[in-house]
Amino acid sequence: MADAFPTQSAGDAIRNFVRTATQELQARKLNFYKRVRFANAFKWRLLEKGVAAETAHDITQTLLIGAISGATPAAPVATAARTVSPAPKAKGPVNRKSLDALFREAAASFERGAYEDAVAQYQQYTAARPRDTAAFNNLGVALTRLGRHEEAKQQLHNAIARNPKNADALCNLGNFFLTRGRFADAENHLRRAANLKPTDPLIRTNLGVALANQGLLDKSRTEFEKVLKTTPGYAAALSGMGTVERSAGRFAAAEQMFRRALEVDPNLVAAWVGVAGSRRMTSTDAQWIAAGERVAANKTTAADEAAIRFAMGKCCDDLGQYPQAFEQYQRANELLKPLALPYKEQVHAEFVNDLKRVYTPQSIASARATGASSTRPVFVIGMPRSGTSLVEQILASHPAVAGAGELDFWTNLLSGDEARIRSQLLPEPTRQKLATDYLQVLKGRHPDAGYVVDKAPRNADIVGLIHTVFPDARFIYMRRDPIDTCLSCFFQNFPAAHNFKFDLNDLASYYREHARLVAHWRKVLPPGTMLDVPYEELVADQETWTRRIVAFLGLEWDERCLRFEENPRPVVTSSSWQVRQRMYGDSVKRWRHYSKFVGPLRKLDPA
Repeated sequence: MADAFPTQSAGDAIRNFVRTATQELQARKLNFYKRVRFANAFKWRLLEKGVAAETAHDITQTLLIGAISGATPAAPVATAARTVSPAPKAKGPVNRKSLDALFREAAASFERGAYEDAVAQYQQYTAARPRDTAAFNNLGVALTRLGRHEEAKQQLHNAIARNPKNADALCNLGNFFLTRGRFADAENHLRRAANLKPTDPLIRTNLGVALANQGLLDKSRTEFEKVLKTTPGYAAALSGMGTVERSAGRFAAAEQMFRRALEVDPNLVAAWVGVAGSRRMTSTDAQWIAAGERVAANKTTAADEAAIRFAMGKCCDDLGQYPQAFEQYQRANELLKPLALPYKEQVHAEFVNDLKRVYTPQSIASARATGASSTRPVFVIGMPRSGTSLVEQILASHPAVAGAGELDFWTNLLSGDEARIRSQLLPEPTRQKLATDYLQVLKGRHPDAGYVVDKAPRNADIVGLIHTVFPDARFIYMRRDPIDTCLSCFFQNFPAAHNFKFDLNDLASYYREHARLVAHWRKVLPPGTMLDVPYEELVADQETWTRRIVAFLGLEWDERCLRFEENPRPVVTSSSWQVRQRMYGDSVKRWRHYSKFVGPLRKLDPA
């Protein structure tokens, strides 16, 4: 469908395309989830063809509206002229020799870290040579180094649109999605690059990283093994194997792999971070911090330096050096904040207000009779770093329960149709299709489990929506000291999508809105739908609260839930080490070590 889009036409051609495409979509009768998947694929293909981002968005939304409403909407205004990356008019050198020299100058600027110069030079070059896909790729990478991510993504799309077989641009776009936490998108682009360059160790390694972050450890290991078979000393693949071992709970083997990687490349960021994340650091690791400072000082990108500083903060915290730890964490967040979209308190508040207006006790009660009767999904929700991984691990230790980690089903749904979700209760056919599709996802992950836990914290935002789809499903809300919760978020190297966590003032604002929304869910959900689990009480009285959680799901008691640390299932979140340990209380009131730094968080009330 996207290939038929008339990129060089206007007026009637665009309208005819919209009419034909809308009719085809309506005939296919895609369910809600499949429409979201269609939108992502269709928009991406338009961008590949060279259609401007704004145009691609407008056309995609127009088709979705038509598919939903059953009518044929008008084509968006002025779509025809907005094809992607019309190169600016050339300025400066125009003959072949001078252009070749300009390309070399841009490459030299990039190599010495003068990224602003490199961007300007590559822009001048691409204006004169708009078919040179390598230059667009290099421009995208230079923009990435400057933190200008949306521009970088666009230039990488430009490179791929001009040459869909540009493996370097596909790899770089895959890496872009890796840094944004969009691991399925990263896998898609890296697989395409790997098909074009099957022996390229960097592409294969990054593909392995994307798979590992989705919990697909066997597939991830296969990719790393392919690299190490042909390039035995490839440091990034050795580090990737360490990540697989750590996610599987084999921490000694993980550290061994990370240290093997550092023997090959003493400056490899992922391996330095991996060592710190594989165990609690001790006084014998003091030299690690000094070496980490040297590594951080030599890093040319803010993201790499931030990753090292998060790891050094963790090491200092383990050693009880709290002022030094906070200094490292603060510096890491300062480095990352400019790379993310600004957090806007009012925007978040309006989101909460909209959901409160739509999901009232009356609207939720009216939807109950038409929801799916399945009790198979179990939603463990809360703020990030509130203990959701711990409760998932406890439940997944029961023979009737499986843990699916943080599924992106509902997050994708929200991002794909946020405006409608915020304005109305989804119609009955849509909700029924959602139930069918989601149960199919759970079946694909764990076909034999009676209950499957989805512990994506973001699901707390749309509890009302999920409840209208699965009115008999259970929600377990993790309630932890708000200062501990927010401080723990501040201490984690989360993707840039968590744009609220780079500043304590933003964290405090985000938490208040989160608490306001959760209070609303408690008020509108039927009794017995959501169980509040106070993290501190779970830690203090493990058996009482574990029994309460198991009983909440209607399950028979099983002693294995008390020995959750023995569960060998993969854990790919930042809590992978913690959930392998016996219950401990070190994280309770942890903020007191940092009391002089947490001013903006002091007035927060528990959610």
